[in-house]
Amino acid sequence: MAYITCEDVTLGYEGKPVTEHINFTVNKGDYLCIVGENGAGKSTLMKTLLRLINPMSGKIIIGDGIESCEVGYLPQQTVTQRDFPASVMEIVLSGTLNKCGFRPFYSKNEKKTAEENMRRLEIWDLRKRCYRELSGGQQQRVLLARALCAAEKLLLLDEPVAGLDPKVTVEMYQLIKKLNDEGITIIMVSHDIQAAVKYATHILHVGRRQLFFGSSKDYLESDAWKIFGSAGGTENE
Repeated sequence: MAYITCEDVTLGYEGKPVTEHINFTVNKGDYLCIVGENGAGKSTLMKTLLRLINPMSGKIIIGDGIESCEVGYLPQQTVTQRDFPASVMEIVLSGTLNKCGFRPFYSKNEKKTAEENMRRLEIWDLRKRCYRELSGGQQQRVLLARALCAAEKLLLLDEPVAGLDPKVTVEMYQLIKKLNDEGITIIMVSHDIQAAVKYATHILHVGRRQLFFGSSKDYLESDAWKIFGSAGGTENE
């Protein structure tokens, strides 16, 4: 059974639809990139998948035994969050909070998980540093390590390279692809269609309605690609 099945979903706010007739599936090992124009509902869809908001109509089915403790989320960063006065270790460890229950402390296993993910993302040497003193790329690695502490199967990323310079952007895309190659299923919102078709296995292109869902290879033959992607531009929401 698919991790996520989205059936004829309409998304919107206060009774006003943003995008309609959304249909797609996400299976184990997929790397789905969600693209679209300004205001197309990409981030709204991400919030709906996280059950932070409800769809106006249609249904989203979570299957294959996926539990909330197996889903990690990397949201878009705000200016305030970039200035958060905590150590790298404290932030990464906070990703295990959903596994702590009512315990007022972190267990040995949770500390081990945090260490493993910091080493995995090559930020172990930064563990005692204050988060707000780090570069944008280092901060994103910290937040990704935090999300990995919460995730065992599925990782949701909302514009993970926003505000990063080109070199660090490429490094982040390569890192996310490596995590997918290691078995973590990825759903990522991106404004960069070129990067989407390069790294993702599947593309969901949304507008006022769904414009495309399928493999990255098939997307390159689609009308959506011919209109939005072939010119080499990017989009923002």
